[in-house]
Amino acid sequence: MTRGRQTDPAARFRSTRAAHRDETAEDYVEAIAQLIDERGEARVKDLAEMMGVSHVTVSRIVARIHNEGLVDTEPRRPIHLTPKGRRLAARAKERHEIVLAFLLALGVPRKQAEIDTEGIEHHVSQATIEAMRRFAGKHV
Repeated sequence: MTRGRQTDPAARFRSTRAAHRDETAEDYVEAIAQLIDERGEARVKDLAEMMGVSHVTVSRIVARIHNEGLVDTEPRRPIHLTPKGRRLAARAKERHEIVLAFLLALGVPRKQAEIDTEGIEHHVSQATIEAMRRFAGKHV
């Protein structure tokens, strides 16, 4: 008990794990969309190279996001985003671009801003994203 309230530490950790799962899904659908835009298709080997992980890791994550209705895929075939996956990829890309523009407007060097964006974009509220958008818009 903390100040008259019960706390559930397990709930906090469950929430954190769920947030990381969502973050991974967003990163993967964003990467798949980027590969499709750049190369015309997204394959497991290309995702593994882009994400710096093994083929097995990508296959496991693609299977999970397939079960979530974000991608369609068959063995040894390109990965396709479903309409739900395309919407998530577009939202993820927009958040990424807003955070990056915000950091650049603050004067963070581009290379560092790109690295930091990956760590920040999934962990801020929509209200913070909107504030970042307003700030960056005034300073670009």
